[in-house]
Amino acid sequence: MRFWSCVRVVMVGLLAGCSSSTSTPEPVEEVAFVASGLWDTCSRTAMSLGVTPVEDQPFSPFMAVSGGGMVFGVVDAASGHEPWVSNGGPGSGTRLLKDLFPGPQGSNPRWFTRVGSRVFFAADDPAAGRELFVTDGTVGGTHRVKDIWPGPTGSFPTSLYAYGGLLYFTAGDEDHGRELWRSDGTSNGTTMVVDLVQGVEDSAPDQLTRGGDGALYFLAMESGLFTRLMRMASNLGVTEVFRTTSDPGIQRPLVSVGRKLFFATGGTHGGDPVSLRVTDSGAPSVEVGVFSMVGDRASVDGLFLFSAAQGAGSENMELWRSDGTTVGTVVIEEARAGEMGSHPENFEVLGDRLFFAADDGTHGVEPWESDGTAARTRLFGDLELGAGDSSPSELTAVEDHLFFSADVYGRGEEPWVSNGLRLGTVALTELAPGPASSSPRGFLRAGWSVFFTAADGSGVRRMYALPFRPDGGCPP
Repeated sequence: MRFWSCVRVVMVGLLAGCSSSTSTPEPVEEVAFVASGLWDTCSRTAMSLGVTPVEDQPFSPFMAVSGGGMVFGVVDAASGHEPWVSNGGPGSGTRLLKDLFPGPQGSNPRWFTRVGSRVFFAADDPAAGRELFVTDGTVGGTHRVKDIWPGPTGSFPTSLYAYGGLLYFTAGDEDHGRELWRSDGTSNGTTMVVDLVQGVEDSAPDQLTRGGDGALYFLAMESGLFTRLMRMASNLGVTEVFRTTSDPGIQRPLVSVGRKLFFATGGTHGGDPVSLRVTDSGAPSVEVGVFSMVGDRASVDGLFLFSAAQGAGSENMELWRSDGTTVGTVVIEEARAGEMGSHPENFEVLGDRLFFAADDGTHGVEPWESDGTAARTRLFGDLELGAGDSSPSELTAVEDHLFFSADVYGRGEEPWVSNGLRLGTVALTELAPGPASSSPRGFLRAGWSVFFTAADGSGVRRMYALPFRPDGGCPP
């Protein structure tokens, strides 16, 4: 991030003030860090790529990085909803990847998931129904992987997840129901891992998560009555770690911290207590705290940080931490005194710090930071001066920068970027000028660009790309 001598225009309300075309897309180089590990935005103005992507957040990732560029779904009048690819440039740099299902309906690609230099996704096939596809970002490298449920029925792959250089996912066939599968991108290398519920009944694996112990954890159903936390070791042996009734069930997400895995149960109905539990490398789980509510959660420098309220019926949400023990599960900072709570949310980790939005009752909803200690849990910036809210959201770490959306008076909700320092936190050029909001989201880097979606001045949501390179690599 370059520093400007005066940032009155882009540093709105910060605590710190001013200081003295071809058919094949151009390959996107996945660069390694330079020696300093620093990156730089080459411009404050993102470029519209002219297309409107189909977004599925928070249910499934709507774009992913392949060796040929960013892959995402677009609805086009001629081909319907199909996969597209972009190297960050408009025109021929952003194009239809392949028309998998000819006609206006399209193949409806979903669950874009990167594994190495390829992207897997689920899509409709004219002959095979909804099945697993893979692409390397080129036309020739885009194809159906396997007809898992032979014929037009389709196996309907979901919960795609990269683990150990392979894709793990949930799919169904006529003999086993919906179970855990894996794929190396070939038909022969696409096989069922385990049939957790014998016969055609589903276990419907979900919330696949890599643990710090190297194992794969996921949730599975049993007879519609129980939700089970499962652990798959490197030898593909699958064991049950914990089970509870499907109501209240196990909350999302599962969070890995070192060799421990944290999860929460309960809280399905208003007033039901929430039990925070932890397992160490698949050992029987222990309860480390009971709360009225548990919100966002993250792993920060060996600690589990989470938003929670304690006490029957309490909504006094504050920032907590846990080391996996009852005595080590404590509130970090009561940012807002009294019963209102600061309500920390929109968690994102950059380096060894957690960034989030909170309201201390004085500055409104603004960006905060914490390293898990009270001494370093503090307001990061007052973007909307006074008690007004900038309501930061969509916080996303991209290399050594934090991209997010914030709402400042007269500008609406627009994209911002920070290098982790208050002086290096700036607003990008408005995409919906004036008080209108572009509401940016989905920040993700591919090659020399950070891609995201935002609404333009007419309110149409489009894909944008912002130049982003290792420090010193921006054109003069």
